[in-house]
This record gives sequence, structure tokens and C-alpha cells, in this order.
Amino acid sequence: MAEEQAVERRSEAEEELEEEDEDELDESLTERLWGLTEMFPESMRNASGIAADCSVTLAKKFYRFTRAALWVGTTSFMILVLPVVFETEKLQLEQQQIQQQRQILLGPNTGMSGGLPGMLPSPVPGKI
Repeated sequence: MAEEQAVERRSEAEEELEEEDEDELDESLTERLWGLTEMFPESMRNASGIAADCSVTLAKKFYRFTRAALWVGTTSFMILVLPVVFETEKLQLEQQQIQQQRQILLGPNTGMSGGLPGMLPSPVPGKI
């Protein structure tokens, strides 16, 4: 008889544990977290809510500012700097073509010296 009661108690305890497990599974993570908020005082919950809202607002404003600044910087670079870069590249190409024409017309040594072949460089005035 004592053994039967012990077996019944064990089966009842196991059933209770199974019921508790089922209850815990029904509760979602968000419900658990929401239940944990009741541990903290109302003022702390309000302060943390305000801090979270301010953080989200600040992140959105920073994102908008970054987008606008990037747009202004990119368009300014394209309007102000790129034409100068293209013109200097064009001038360098023209100078290179002129130098190649001189080498073809006057010989290979004239491209480096810049003068006509056979001519001596002119002396600097005041120094002889």
C-alpha cells in the first residue's frame, strides 16, 4: 500500500511538471520580457522608454544628415573638381603630342632638351 501511494505521488508530480512545461511553452519571449518590466519602478520604465525613443530619433536624423552631406559633397566634387581634372589631362595630352611631333620632325634628342639640334643654350646674362 505504501508503495502504491509512492507511485501515485510520483505520477502526480510528473503530471504537474508536464503541465508547467506546457504553460511555459505557451508564453512567448516578448510576453516574458514584458512581464519582466513589472520588476522595475514606473519612473525607470518611463526613462528607458524616453531614452530608446531619443536614440531612434537621433539615429534617423544622423542618417538623413549623412545622406544629405554625401549628396552635397559628391555633386560639388563633380561640378567643381572634375572639369579641372579633365582640362589638366587634356593639356598634358596636347603637350605630349607636341613633344612627339618635335621628336619626329627634329630628331630623337630634341624632345628632351627642348631646343633645336646643334644650337648651344644661351648664356645667362651677367654670368660668364
